[in-house]
Amino acid sequence: MTLFKKHQDTLTKAINALHARTFYAAFAEHPAPAVYGETADADGQAKFKNALGKKFEELKQQNAEGWAGQEESPYLQEALKVLYPTFSTNTLIDRAKKSFSSWRKTSVQDRAGILMESLERIKSRFFEIAYATMHTTGQGYMMSFQASGPHAADRALEAIAAGYEELNRFPSKAMWDKPMGKFNIQLNKEWRAVPKGISLVIGCSTFPTWNSVTGIYGSLMTGNPVVVKPHPGAILPIAIFVAEIQNVLAANNLDPNTCQLAADTFDRMISKELAEHPEVKLIDFTGNSAFGSYLESLPGKTVFTEKTGVNSVILDSVADADKAAANLAFSVNLYSGQMCTAPQNFYIPESGINTPYGKVSFDDFAQKFVEQINGLIDNPKAGPFVLGAVQNKKTMERVKEAESLPGKVWLKSRTFENPMFKNARVATPVVVEIDAAKKEVFSKELFGPIALLIKTKNTDQSIQLAQEMAMRHGAISCGAYTTDAMVHEKIADEMAMAATPVSFNLTGGIYMNQNAAFSDFHVTGGNPSGNASFTNPEYVTRRFTWVGHREPVVG
Repeated sequence: MTLFKKHQDTLTKAINALHARTFYAAFAEHPAPAVYGETADADGQAKFKNALGKKFEELKQQNAEGWAGQEESPYLQEALKVLYPTFSTNTLIDRAKKSFSSWRKTSVQDRAGILMESLERIKSRFFEIAYATMHTTGQGYMMSFQASGPHAADRALEAIAAGYEELNRFPSKAMWDKPMGKFNIQLNKEWRAVPKGISLVIGCSTFPTWNSVTGIYGSLMTGNPVVVKPHPGAILPIAIFVAEIQNVLAANNLDPNTCQLAADTFDRMISKELAEHPEVKLIDFTGNSAFGSYLESLPGKTVFTEKTGVNSVILDSVADADKAAANLAFSVNLYSGQMCTAPQNFYIPESGINTPYGKVSFDDFAQKFVEQINGLIDNPKAGPFVLGAVQNKKTMERVKEAESLPGKVWLKSRTFENPMFKNARVATPVVVEIDAAKKEVFSKELFGPIALLIKTKNTDQSIQLAQEMAMRHGAISCGAYTTDAMVHEKIADEMAMAATPVSFNLTGGIYMNQNAAFSDFHVTGGNPSGNASFTNPEYVTRRFTWVGHREPVVG
């Protein structure tokens, strides 16, 4: 049985899910022993610990030119001391070029089978990847497992499915027969989907697999060799992905350098060297807007970016103020606000929020919000695991600086003790009230656990400000609470024009931070927060070009 036949049923379900946009998950998101095995968690933790302080020698990239690694655990505040093989830009590019010929000529079915087989192998390492993610990003255990394991694998599968469908959209051959009266012109025509060339995927420090696999698998599926340049602070999780992709390539007599890891260090980063190399044709990037905009400006490149944004919450009216406050408090606490979809600007009318039981004043809602944040933080069975740890020391500085913003500080940031990691780098949310006139304060992303309560004249001004922030500075998500159908439609329409998806009236176990593969488009590509959206058709069709040949029918 070919690998394509082995995984064909899953691929078909994934393609159907792309069209239906209903719930579909090929990989179970809960680390249940019944699904993954009784010893899977312990085995994964042991494998992670065994990797510490050693060379990562799983990659099939021969003749390392050096070894380096600077990852640090936000939980232990100690270096992991994992060393990765390093290579010059020219070596990486030369090897990618050599692999290109065989990979682009590999059939679409075989590519799909090989890539899906790699996900099957990665599935057996979800727990190892989870611990690697915890100790590079600071995510809590459950988020580390889900986001870097099954959710990332589902996003990768989504890219495979989208690429497979687009590559099969048109026939490879046809006989063209044009009547001309007394005779016909007949041409044999063929069409080839030609990949653009070497693909560079530049990862981020907070979601090293989830944000990278769509670009990796999208480019590989469409026939392009990939160089994966992870953030030097979070290499191990994606290194495991690359190793398993290389294993399947080698097992199928293909060049493992079709997908290479390009590890670097903070003091010698090679992102610009790789990006500017003339042989690099495709670039995927997640990170800050300044570097993302630089990449977008490079001539001769097809670039896919997810950059920074200013995410808003519009509060007009609610059915239950306490439930709304609880949901939003969880969103702010989740991974200490270190998500590109986390809310930052909360627009609340100065007259308060309508409820079935009368108005809830601005101050009353602010107090409810603060109490919900504190309640979660102080819950020893939930708080430390929801907040996790802070990945970057600069985020800690930013949180402290937020307490000096011009406005009433409703809640100061504090530390707490993680029961499992006494030395964890932690910071609870800071909540500051800001006047709507002070746009210079809230018109930029303040990455981390920072919530700004912006007092507006009314809901119309709230909508106008949320739309303006999205249009001018970008937004990846938006939350809204209203029980008024006309206001609901106005928010939906105005934010749609700002290319920003809205989560309305969330009060249960789903949060505006979260995006589901096969259903939610992550980033729209329509505002300054990024120029691409995964996974829509353009995300894969821009990675190849249709080229047609024709000649007269003979005989």
